[in-house]
Amino acid sequence: MALSFKGHTVVVTGAGGGLGKAYSLLFASRGANVVVNDVSEAAASKVVDEIRRMGGSAVTSVASVTDGELIIKTAVEHFGTVTILINNAGILRDRSFKNMSDKEWDFVQLVHLKGAFSCTKAAWPVFVKQKFGRIINTASAAGLYGNNGQANYSAAKMGLVGFTKTLALEGEKYGIKASVIAPMAASAMTETVMPPDMLAGLKPEFVAPLVAALAHPDGPEANGGLFEVGAGFVAEVRWERSHGVHFRLDETFTPSAIAAQWEKITDFENPEHPARISDTDLKRALNLSKASPPNPQSSPEIRFDGKTVIVTAAGAGLGSAYALMFGKLGANVVVNDTDEANVNAVVTEINKGGGKAVSSITSIEDGEGIVKTALDAFGGVHVLVTNARVLRSKPFGEMSEADWDEVVDVNIRGTFRCAKAVWPIFQKQKYGRIITTASNIGIYGAPNLANYSTAKAAIIGFTKTLAIEGARSNILANVVASTAPIRARSANSQEDLADIFKSDYLAPVLGYLASEANEETTGSLFEVAGGWAAQTRWQRAGGFGFPHKKPLTPEAVISKWNKFTNFDDGRATNPASTHEALQQIIENFENENEEEEYADPDDPDVVVEAKKIRGDPEEYSYEEKDVILYNLSVGATEKELPLTYEGDSDFRALPTFGVIPAFASASAFSLDWLPNYNPAKLLHGEQYLAIKAPIPTSGTLVTTTRVLEVLDKGKAASVRTISETKDPSTGEIIFENVMTVFVRGSGGFGGKKTGNDFGPITAANEPPQRKPDAVAVEKTNASQAALYRLNGDLNPLHILPEFAAIGGYSTPILHGLCSFGIAGKHVFKTFGEIKDIKARFAGVVYPGETLVTEMWKENDKVIFNVKVKERESVVLAAAGATLLQGTSESLPLKSKL
Repeated sequence: MALSFKGHTVVVTGAGGGLGKAYSLLFASRGANVVVNDVSEAAASKVVDEIRRMGGSAVTSVASVTDGELIIKTAVEHFGTVTILINNAGILRDRSFKNMSDKEWDFVQLVHLKGAFSCTKAAWPVFVKQKFGRIINTASAAGLYGNNGQANYSAAKMGLVGFTKTLALEGEKYGIKASVIAPMAASAMTETVMPPDMLAGLKPEFVAPLVAALAHPDGPEANGGLFEVGAGFVAEVRWERSHGVHFRLDETFTPSAIAAQWEKITDFENPEHPARISDTDLKRALNLSKASPPNPQSSPEIRFDGKTVIVTAAGAGLGSAYALMFGKLGANVVVNDTDEANVNAVVTEINKGGGKAVSSITSIEDGEGIVKTALDAFGGVHVLVTNARVLRSKPFGEMSEADWDEVVDVNIRGTFRCAKAVWPIFQKQKYGRIITTASNIGIYGAPNLANYSTAKAAIIGFTKTLAIEGARSNILANVVASTAPIRARSANSQEDLADIFKSDYLAPVLGYLASEANEETTGSLFEVAGGWAAQTRWQRAGGFGFPHKKPLTPEAVISKWNKFTNFDDGRATNPASTHEALQQIIENFENENEEEEYADPDDPDVVVEAKKIRGDPEEYSYEEKDVILYNLSVGATEKELPLTYEGDSDFRALPTFGVIPAFASASAFSLDWLPNYNPAKLLHGEQYLAIKAPIPTSGTLVTTTRVLEVLDKGKAASVRTISETKDPSTGEIIFENVMTVFVRGSGGFGGKKTGNDFGPITAANEPPQRKPDAVAVEKTNASQAALYRLNGDLNPLHILPEFAAIGGYSTPILHGLCSFGIAGKHVFKTFGEIKDIKARFAGVVYPGETLVTEMWKENDKVIFNVKVKERESVVLAAAGATLLQGTSESLPLKSKL
């Protein structure tokens, strides 16, 4: 069944072009009210105008996404509510990390992270009150895998993944669901960084149907889900974690012990796939660690003699454990924190133990000051451990802007500032190790911590880009995610917590990654807790690639849901870079496979097999005289020279000529796979024609036909076949015909009862409740049926009285496609060029009767019906034609007709 958004109000940010525009148009076409938000008033207004021309409902919003209250207020004031929020607005400020300015960093975080927070925060109370809401956030491959020159963008986009996962958890009890997509599509952002041939394959229209499916109340379950999408390819992405290693919690738990077991830590032979923090049994992990034998050590022992290590937020907790470990292992340690007493205590302990340490009492955002301390005291810096952490736990609905800003600034901006300060030093000396600190809350989300999960996830994306840019300078960057005690108290006793989260038990993994012994591991994520260590990476389902030849619909996406969310069919992969992730998407550029294009999960086997049948290609060769014959057969006269004289400079075929080249193919396509099929019981019910390219006035065209849809009507079957007519010399599609036939006696095969929404092919085209905007009256002539059959349909029903009598007709009848052609001519002559036309055959016409075509113009659509004047009988119903380019401007031909 077609997905309708009637009664819904959708807010789309960044909707002036690209993906946002595609989303807006799709939702509006499905009945939604749309708030088109963009900072460009001209761009937003253009999209709204387009929606209104097609009969939709939309208003503009030109507020910044950081003013979410104003955007949501626009929705509520105009439409009474908001039900769906698409956080799509984004910007790029690409720059190598070495040259990236604070302004370029801050602006990207502001638009992507603060903008998503602001809009979602404003919509949240509305969603809660109505017990319904859908949020779609927009990540990117750059966020998931990192990307050269996009440290700011990678951080922001990965941050939105963590944000989504927490929203999904908090929103469950209110009927609010959140999903996140990582799209690849042509847009104003990508057109400056991608070649034209790639942009051509990345149509936003191949992303929008997934978003619609995710947002629909009856859509598939995807709360908290992450999906990669582009060029017709869709795949779900989830976390995959190695089984990991449990270490004995004693003095043998050292970086050298980690090195000795590194291959096992990173072994994904028996992986786990946690979706929530609660999926990890921390008590069991602790017990296994306590029961483990003494830890073997690598040789030589990992030490940091001669190396200078900066540890931020090192006055207590994890940071102090890190600093003490490095000091014990011979490093010069810069102990950074804002609490002077705590910092001095750690420095004193290190120095008393024979180590070397100095204090740096300043904010983590003062990266340059912290690094200056290291240079002044020790003459260099080799390792940076960013550990600063601020928690401001509140339900999302109560979270203030200050709560958001403080957590994001300290956790991610501080990490950026420190990394930026050490970067030129590391590049110059061709050596550096950066260890950033995330959290399992950033990986899986946690209620009441939307700000923290966002910041910690952002650190993951940021670190992956540092790893990419640092590789050429021997700068390795990795992320260690500690298990936060805030989520474990409900499942573990207070006594257990001390050991599970003891800082000393987290430090050794970080120590190994920061050492010279680590020569290869970079851009990786590790989870640690209570003596257990494991690596976590992305796993992507095998996905599904939709063909490029047909528009993608939400219904088609849903029909393949089990395909692109299946991680167990042997096709799942583990992309580790943006390049790897995009490869499968790029490969789908050339996907013209129609084998499963119209597959439907509700089809019985007989229909599944029928949809695999391709009719033999049927060739149609014609000359200019054949075009003239067609034009005459649907009522053109000798006075209309562009239609009847091949020498006229505007000589052309009427648009409905497109049914002629396809007729032989459609007629030859066998329906004998239907039960009890009898061709004598077949009725031509509807015809749809799309004109895909300029119509040649002579040449050779080739048509192939296949099944589009089959419905079981009980005692009958309704069969839609689709015929594509191409120019064989270029492969260009000239016409697309969809013929719907009704076959009596062929039902009862267990097929589906209700058809899919195929846009204009299945449109109801109900006339408005007003007088027609135009009426065309044309009397057919007595020889019309005899003339029309010369176009190729030589059915004696249209020429032999005795054959017509068998069918119950008093005289031979006019071919339904002749009436279709006459009506199409009326629309064309009245309103101009059309790009498609559809009608249902509701009655017969006898040659010599008068046809009356009533027409209503609705934006770029002309709704029409056709009656026989003499009998006041409707012969064409549910009829409509789409005007070319959405205008009523006609070609010079119109003035000559």
